[in-house]
Formats: sequence, structure tokens, C-alpha cells
Amino acid sequence: MSFTEEQTAFRDNVRRMAAKHVAPIAAEIDETDRFPLELVKLFGEMGLMQLWVPEQYGGPNGNLTLACIAREEISKFSPACASIAALNTMFIMPLLHFGSEEQRKTYLPIIAKGGVVTAIAISEPQAGSDVTAINTRAKRDGDSYVLNGRKQWCSYGVVADYIVVMARTGDGPGADGISAFIVEPKKMAGISFGRHERKMGFRGAPNTPIFFDNVRVPVENLVGEEGKGFRASMRALDLNRPTIGAQSVGLAQGALDASVAYARERKQFKKSISEFQGVQFMLADMAMQIEAARALVYECARAGDAGDWKRLNVLASMAKCIGSDMAMKVTTDAVQIFGGYGYTMDYPVERMMRDAKLTQIFEGTNQIQRMVIARELLR
Repeated sequence: MSFTEEQTAFRDNVRRMAAKHVAPIAAEIDETDRFPLELVKLFGEMGLMQLWVPEQYGGPNGNLTLACIAREEISKFSPACASIAALNTMFIMPLLHFGSEEQRKTYLPIIAKGGVVTAIAISEPQAGSDVTAINTRAKRDGDSYVLNGRKQWCSYGVVADYIVVMARTGDGPGADGISAFIVEPKKMAGISFGRHERKMGFRGAPNTPIFFDNVRVPVENLVGEEGKGFRASMRALDLNRPTIGAQSVGLAQGALDASVAYARERKQFKKSISEFQGVQFMLADMAMQIEAARALVYECARAGDAGDWKRLNVLASMAKCIGSDMAMKVTTDAVQIFGGYGYTMDYPVERMMRDAKLTQIFEGTNQIQRMVIARELLR
């Protein structure tokens, strides 16, 4: 990719950090499923967690391109750890685009200091791809809203200091009546967590059900207008989906790098398997698919940074969908190149294949992405 001098320096800095601090713990994080607090501290100090916070609120004033670069580089070793980079995006975006200036002045300087974990709670047991089916409710009671319901798949919610929660405040159909609220799970009474989900991949990135039992949320914690929360969540997703594409590219690149190194070393029939045309073609296909997905991810990032929202919407779905499908294919091929050893935990490619599967599911399944793309084509 063609990056500016500043972007190249940023990439090289993140690349060195990932090789030094993420690579050595990637397998251990997957095996133990622990949340790597040491990376929260490190990424916060580097400005990676809070990349999107504008300079006027004390932040690094980053953009979508930098977020994609950071996640791509770290994902070469661990996409789960890469999720901590630009982690605050989903919390920050509703405030930047729909929140009040008072909310921005209250929360963004805190996040800008680094090391603050935030989350967004949208999905529910019966409301995944269909966001409009959420049942969590917020009822106005004097100077507060009373929040009741349950959220599922809220990444990092169990360790978060602040969460943007989507709840229904009206009985309108579909998206009408969905509002966004800022909650503080470590301070507000009535918030509890269920069993930590035991996942196939992306281990170390906690997902835990959240229960809201008569949680009182101050009126001033309503983000934007009542009934406009759905728009806030969609804007946040549009800006986060390309980073999932970037994670997918980085994950696939890590699998390709490992495959090339192994193919050179592994000998069968008295020669390196890299000399067999069948293996060479697999490696060539992997490289082509990665480069194609990478080009789309950063084209999408350019549209986002230029504020081209209409183009971003469809490109974000394309980048996420192409990137994740590609990562699943490339990591599966990597396991094949490693043969029997690829199926063992002694090598990283089996973990990479498990991690790749989630990229096709979260932030909107790839079937949903195809619906978004087709709808735009047929508009």
C-alpha cells in the first residue's frame, strides 16, 4: 500500500511493538483465555486504544486508516489482541456524531488518557443481525431512565468502565424508538454479568452476557435524541467494519508468512515442499487474495477519512466481507500446507484458522454484508 510518511512511521512502530510484546504471548492468551491487561496499559500509553479521540479533547486525533494499520499489524500475531487497538471506537463514535458537547467534554478527555476500556451493547439473545428486534427497555422516571433487559455478545463489557447501551424507549416499529445510553457498570447498581462465553477463537477478548435490573441512568446520559440510537450504532459499525477487514488481512498475512517459512523448511521426497508446484500455487493464491483484500480495506479507509459516508457504507461491507472470507480460506490453506502439524497446537496456524471464523460472523454476518451491498446496487 502507498502510505504517507507519517502513516509509514506509525505502521513501523506498531509492527515493532507487536513483534516484541504480542507475538510472545499470543499462544498463551489463546490457551488461557485471559484478558491481557498489560496490553491495555501499553496500547493506552501508545495512543492505540483511543486513536479516534480528537486533539481538542486530548486525543491522538487518529483516523480510519491508522486504525486499520494498527489492527492489521497486530493481527499478524493475534487478532484478539489487535481488537484492543482502536477498542474505544464503538463508544467514541456515537458521542462524536450524535452526542452533546457536554458529553464529549466529560468522557473523551478521560478516554484520551489511555488504558480506559469501553464497549457498546447492541445484540441480545433474540436480536443479532436484526438489531431492530432488541427488547431491552429504558423508561423515563423523573431525571433518570430505568433500564431493564439483557445484552449478549458485548465484547469487553465485563471489563469496561463505560458502555453505550442500546435500549427501546418507544413502541415504534423497527428502529424507531431505539435510544443510546452511557452506563457505568462499575458504579451503577443493578448491572450484573453472566457466564463468560467459551469461544472457539478470539480467546482473550471477553464476551459475557450483561443483565440490567432497574438500572437508573441519568437523563444527561442519553446520547443524542430519544429514538435515534439505531442511527448512532449504524454509524459506529460503518467505521468499525473496515478494521475487521484489516484484522482479517493481518491474520491471513501472518498465516502466509508462517506457511512460506514452513514450506521452505519441510522436506518430503528429499526436497523442500516449496519446490512442489501444488504448494507453490497455494502460496501464490494466498498472496493474491491477501493483496486484493488489503487494497479494498484501505480504499474503504480513504473514503471514511474523506467523510464520504454514502460510499463508506457499501465499501465497509465489502471490505469486511471480502477480508473475512479471504482470511478463512487462507488460514485453512495454511493448515493444509502444514499437514498433520498444522492440526496441532504446536504451530500457530490452527489458532489462526479458529480466529478467522469469527471474522465472518461478528460486526454483522457476511450474509448481512451481502444484503447491504445488493441493496445499494439495486437502489
